[in-house]
Amino acid sequence: MGYDVLTRYREARRSLGVVPQELVFDPFFTVREALTFQSGYFGIRDNRDWVEEVMYHLDLASKAETNMRLLSGGMKRRVLVAQALVHKPPVIVLDEPTAGVDVELRQALWRFIKRLNSEGHTIVLTTHYLEEAEALCGRIAMLKQGRVVALDATQNLLRMHSGCYVALRLIPDQLPKSLAPLVAERIENGYRLALPAYAEVERVLAELRNAGVEIQEMEVMQPDLEEIFVQIMSRY
Repeated sequence: MGYDVLTRYREARRSLGVVPQELVFDPFFTVREALTFQSGYFGIRDNRDWVEEVMYHLDLASKAETNMRLLSGGMKRRVLVAQALVHKPPVIVLDEPTAGVDVELRQALWRFIKRLNSEGHTIVLTTHYLEEAEALCGRIAMLKQGRVVALDATQNLLRMHSGCYVALRLIPDQLPKSLAPLVAERIENGYRLALPAYAEVERVLAELRNAGVEIQEMEVMQPDLEEIFVQIMSRY
């Protein structure tokens, strides 16, 4: 945000909210007290309305007067997220915030984070859930052994693979030999073919017609971020 982290460290720290991967909390305070004290660390004296709103969106309102040490692991993680947001920082760093949390929290958290992003906050997310990165991130960096091996807009990364996958269930369950080189994997009662281009779909259909094989079920799929990730990592 233009602040030197040494000479203008107060402004730099106010510009940043961090959710650590580890559960770090003060065991002596209730949830509301913890968030109030956290606000004070950034020089904010009265932001009660925002604290209440953050607790509401993270489903912490019912635990507002509960001591931190009595919370479950998932609830403690919610408080960590709330602490990072109490001073409304323009940049928010989330270090695997959904690791080990339930589906309900994950969905609620992402709805809130999407809202903050739409309001102008920059979100820096580290995650091992690639479907999460694909759904939420406009720009993705991939790291291997501490080195960035890919960095681009999400859609550009997905377009790196020009082909597609075709899942087939056939009657009889027998793929023509001419299509055997395209088999990526054997799935339940069928095959998953990796095609170098969408134009190859017509050739697959023609080969099946010529062999007298009936298509019981067929699905054409674009490679997802996980496929791209595996391809990129195999190069290094």
